[in-house]
Amino acid sequence: MRDSVFAWARRRLAGRAGRGTHLPAAAVAVATTSGLAVVDAAAGDRMVLAGLLAVGPCLAAVSGRPRMVAATGAYALALISLLAWWPDRIWGTQHHVLYLAATTAVTVVSVVVADRVRSLQQAESRAQGHRRAFAAIVEHSEDAIIAVDLDGTITGWNSGARQIYGYSAAEMIGASSRAFQSQVRPEDADGSDAHDIRARILAGERHIRYETRRRHRDGRVMDVSMTVSPILDDDEAVVGISSICRDVSATKQAEQAQRAAEERSQQAQRMASLGQLAAGVAHDFNNLLGIILNYTAFAADRAGDIADDAIGADLDRVRVAAERAVGLTRQLLTFTREDTVRPEILDVNEAIAEARDLLARTIGAHIALIAVPSPVPLMIYADAGRVQQILVNLAVNARDAMPEGGTLVIAAAAADPGERQPPLQPAPTSGRHVRLLVSDTGTGMSAEVADRIFEPFYTTKPRGQGTGLGLATVYGIVIEAGGSIQVSSEPGVGTTFVVYIPLADAPEPSTPSSRPRPGRAPQGRGQTILVVEDEPVLGHGVARILEGNGYRVLSADGAAVALDLHAEHGCDLLLTDIVMPDTSGRRLADLLHQRQPALPVLYMSGYPDGQLSTAYLTGEAITFIEKPFTADRLLTDVHQALAPAGDGAGPLAAGTEHRDVAG
Repeated sequence: MRDSVFAWARRRLAGRAGRGTHLPAAAVAVATTSGLAVVDAAAGDRMVLAGLLAVGPCLAAVSGRPRMVAATGAYALALISLLAWWPDRIWGTQHHVLYLAATTAVTVVSVVVADRVRSLQQAESRAQGHRRAFAAIVEHSEDAIIAVDLDGTITGWNSGARQIYGYSAAEMIGASSRAFQSQVRPEDADGSDAHDIRARILAGERHIRYETRRRHRDGRVMDVSMTVSPILDDDEAVVGISSICRDVSATKQAEQAQRAAEERSQQAQRMASLGQLAAGVAHDFNNLLGIILNYTAFAADRAGDIADDAIGADLDRVRVAAERAVGLTRQLLTFTREDTVRPEILDVNEAIAEARDLLARTIGAHIALIAVPSPVPLMIYADAGRVQQILVNLAVNARDAMPEGGTLVIAAAAADPGERQPPLQPAPTSGRHVRLLVSDTGTGMSAEVADRIFEPFYTTKPRGQGTGLGLATVYGIVIEAGGSIQVSSEPGVGTTFVVYIPLADAPEPSTPSSRPRPGRAPQGRGQTILVVEDEPVLGHGVARILEGNGYRVLSADGAAVALDLHAEHGCDLLLTDIVMPDTSGRRLADLLHQRQPALPVLYMSGYPDGQLSTAYLTGEAITFIEKPFTADRLLTDVHQALAPAGDGAGPLAAGTEHRDVAG
């Protein structure tokens, strides 16, 4: 009975949730008790309804106020006594006592019930507060929270769903979930997942998580994370399905950016390692080329002495091949960004001719290469190796876009970039420019790809087949030369790159006083040159050139021997390799300067100075000759290094490179 009373109270509470029940319940209880008492009094000397007055405390129990229940019970007891006292009634009889006892018992039970009802009311109030808070959280969540019944009708739709999908609750509640799925599912997405998930939920699964793509009302496609769960009733039966959808597009983009950054870091490390490897190979290769060039020159001199034209012609071919090898070595260093930029006045037509010869052997027979130089010289101020890199990188990119063959055109002409309608990056300077055009008939690219084509590490090639550095390097070189670049492309038609570089004034013709004529290299006057070279054959060749042109030579293959020779004989010039096994040339020069502070030093090395600047040289300016070098270059640089500062042949004269290399 007590449980049934509590159940009845819960149902009453559920119906009265959020409304004040105290005063109405008390008024009903008092009015009912009073009404029964009046009816009983009107019945005469018989107490017909006195026992029913105990209903008053029962009705008051609904209020959940124990004191009010007790007061109502006391009121009922007073009415029972009043009715029993009425003339000719049952005052003091057994029936009178029984009515009082029964009403008192009912009142006590009603007080207990009221206390429990009060607890239930408080719990219900807290539950309602929690539900309101939870409803607010659900409604204002940035995640889309959607409820669907088993018939496929949408029954719940929060503000997050409106934000993610673009549809309001008024539009979607009551709509078919199947129609909604067809609206938000991209064309290329699989539509069978919704049916499979519904079947899995009805089969008993409680949480299903997966990632997919959905479409916003405005057509934008996004990556989303879905969590699907059943909606259960009090009997744990499935009555619906809820789905929580979170837009993870930004998260995925951040993850992709992180992966790209890691890949760029790894790529940069690989490029740095490649640069170090290239520098090391260039050092050894330049030493070998120095030996080949110098000893070829010795042999050519001997052939000239015996008037053997055939031998001289063969040796000249060897010299030409060695000089081409020197150029290839410098290109290797240029491509690995380890070479120093050496801008000069050069003719673009010559750069195109060199690039054509190189590309003819590398791009493949399936591609027709057409070079169209300008009919007149076009002079620019730029690094020759960098210009070659522009042409080669663009040509290689074009080759990759023509796997089935096609036509590659490289052309040059004078032009005004202001006459061009397509935008240039960056905006060009005023005046006349050289226009370099590299065009192919390849696969082309979309406008979206073209907009990002110069971004570092951006590539459309398959993973492992492209670094994303080729066109970014081209862009950097063009900017470095003060130029601009523009790309136009159409899928299936081809791509055209147009590079604009400002025209430069042509150099003035050389005069005999400004440039030594061939065969007239400066001669020595008996000065002592301390030559330090750890490659014995190359050192012997250098000594032979110097001794044959008026110098006295002391040869050493390391710093220890050089220090001993200087202590015994002294010298007028130190000619030393920079990188040696035992110690560096710079350290050797410092030790000798402690003995002979004014000793001039001429450094030589097969390493590019970009590597030497961080590993072997610090501080002040140096005089440096790069291997391999010819006899005339060596003699000219030695003469300039020995010349007093006041005779006009200082270290900045033609031939010797005077560099401020800092670590």
